[in-house]
Amino acid sequence: MEPIRKHEGLVYPLNRANIDTDQIIPKQFLKRISRQGFGQFVFYNWRFDSKGELRNDFSLNQPKYEGTSILVAGENFGCGSSREHAPWALQDYGFRVIIAPSYADIFYNNCTKNGILPVKLADEEVQTIIKNAESDKYYLTVNLEAKKAYDNQGFEAVFDLDDYKREMLLNGWDDIAVTLSHADKIDQFEATRA
Repeated sequence: MEPIRKHEGLVYPLNRANIDTDQIIPKQFLKRISRQGFGQFVFYNWRFDSKGELRNDFSLNQPKYEGTSILVAGENFGCGSSREHAPWALQDYGFRVIIAPSYADIFYNNCTKNGILPVKLADEEVQTIIKNAESDKYYLTVNLEAKKAYDNQGFEAVFDLDDYKREMLLNGWDDIAVTLSHADKIDQFEATRA
């Protein structure tokens, strides 16, 4: 995984609550065997019409959000099924950071295990970011080392993240990388076994 220490990016506001993993990545696109290639299908039922054409009335399809890397949404983001494909799709699309007041637990954990920083902020702070991002191109900096999100207009919010998850994201480690960091101890243990 790529480490996340400080990320500055264009914000995409999705002012909806209870966005489930079926909306993030519909079930018909889950047949791939690798983690890549899901981004093109993110929010498919909202982004595309029945003929597979981009819809002009869905905000993510607007040119001002091209190259977005920070997604801001309402409460209970990532609810529904526990599919890990949802963070894969978001990351493959280009999102590195998600900001919401709350998340479904499994989705939240899947984000941290797959290199996406899920930031929890108060609803008022989330609504401020959404309002700013809806009105114009809006850039936000999310500093994981300092545990702060801020812009160049005076907005600043502090967030928290479990120390273990924070260390994993700061170093770009997944569970396998953490295990391999103990390779010497594992080898020593294995050498003592018959």
